[in-house]
Amino acid sequence: MKALIFAAGLGTRLRPLTNDRPKAMVEIAGKPLLQHVIERVAAAGFDDITINIHHFGQTIIDFLEQKSNFGLDIHISDERSLLLDTGGGILKARQWLDGDEPFLVHNTDIISTLDLRAFYDYHVQHDAMATILVKERKTQRYLLFDENDRMCGWTNKATGEIKPDAEKLVGKQLNELAFGGLHVISPSIFPHLERFRRAQGDKFSIIPFYIDECKHHLIHGYHPVTDYQWLDVGKPETLVQAQQLLGND
Repeated sequence: MKALIFAAGLGTRLRPLTNDRPKAMVEIAGKPLLQHVIERVAAAGFDDITINIHHFGQTIIDFLEQKSNFGLDIHISDERSLLLDTGGGILKARQWLDGDEPFLVHNTDIISTLDLRAFYDYHVQHDAMATILVKERKTQRYLLFDENDRMCGWTNKATGEIKPDAEKLVGKQLNELAFGGLHVISPSIFPHLERFRRAQGDKFSIIPFYIDECKHHLIHGYHPVTDYQWLDVGKPETLVQAQQLLGND
């Protein structure tokens, strides 16, 4: 099973911790964030892992060599010359992710107790182009889903903006859910990502792509009924919470 771990972020919200290391190498409970995610992903059965790098990328390469790649098949998607954002990063890693099976995408700054295998299996059962983890949490920007958990659009509550077709979405009973930083994606996405790249350039976020494509392809929201813990540790105020969560693993 394949997975892509995003480890290329600049980690600006975690400065000064990231002044001399990538965000993925910030330590919590005695291990770098990247190691926590690799171990969680591997425990769920993902053994073919691609990791993208940019900020202090050699630090990650050296760490993986020291750990003998954790006994996994690990590939490096090198973005040191240009940070490509999430959509561009997925497309850059295509050579390792393409094929006939879906792949997991996991941000290194998301720590959770989510059952990753159940998430993957849900995607397979629903035969979507992409399945994205969503949560009921307070934010300004929400993804919009119908009663069947199909993504229909996006809204910014601060500005009132709605995409892609505001006139068709206004007045509908839609669920507003926040993105949780994890996806399961089918390789059928790649031709559409290539088309989007030609229009937008090499660097682009995956969320605007999803907003454009949800009219034409099935993009599912996943919000399991079973309780689990979830933290965005890209911010200093959540580091203490992460320490408590991961210290109990």
